[in-house]
Amino acid sequence: MTHRDHAAVVTLMRQVADEVVLPSFRNLADSDIEEKAPDDLVTVADRESERRLTAGLIAIDPAARVIGEEATAADPKLLDGITRGRVWIVDPIDGTNNYAHGRTPFGIMIALVEDGVTQAGWILDPVTGRLCHATLGDGAFIDGERVTARPSGAPLPIAALATYFMSDDAIAAMMLRCEGRLTCAPNPRCAAEQYPRVVLGQNDIVLFQRTLPWDHAAGALFVHEAGGVVKRPDGEPYVVGDLRRGMIAAASPALWDEAVNILFG
Repeated sequence: MTHRDHAAVVTLMRQVADEVVLPSFRNLADSDIEEKAPDDLVTVADRESERRLTAGLIAIDPAARVIGEEATAADPKLLDGITRGRVWIVDPIDGTNNYAHGRTPFGIMIALVEDGVTQAGWILDPVTGRLCHATLGDGAFIDGERVTARPSGAPLPIAALATYFMSDDAIAAMMLRCEGRLTCAPNPRCAAEQYPRVVLGQNDIVLFQRTLPWDHAAGALFVHEAGGVVKRPDGEPYVVGDLRRGMIAAASPALWDEAVNILFG
């Protein structure tokens, strides 16, 4: 990833945010919002954002394929071969449920993956303009400043737990294990916000259920390059082609160990 290509990706993301995502925010008609699956929305802005991002990324690197969330919803076979060759992975609006209801946070996420290994990732908050990015082996940055993941320093580790794909019994059992050991924070339902919170010391631990590549490729690299940890509950590292459920992100190896023992021990 050259500096020129990085700059081109950032410019593209900011243009799409300013010209597509923000103008439609809180201006969507009911007919502009569809339900792809129960509690899984898509808007006209998601589709236009992905169309613009796809065209722009192909122009930056014509040799790479583009796998976008909405294109894959229409044709799941696009995920075939995601671990072969150069692939751009695009989430045109992460946190669509928030966006569709006129709430923040939401974001735009892009990752560049080569032979299954994430090489670079970008996370843009269109409302604040905050840009998180990371390059494999070169560190993590927020608005151009290098960052290192830091614990919150709270008396009990602060955890944001995604439980909305769990059964009521599983949720009750997890909450019982957390009692007196973790402070549970509200879940923003937006990976584009959750990963930065781990690095910025706002959340020590995040539990994810679904691990679709557009939600996690960029964020997992960002946390890893900042010195945090993103792994499956069994300790295996996150891999973009692995669609199993369940993953923990933490601000440090020690916090990850503590989280897995509490949540799954």
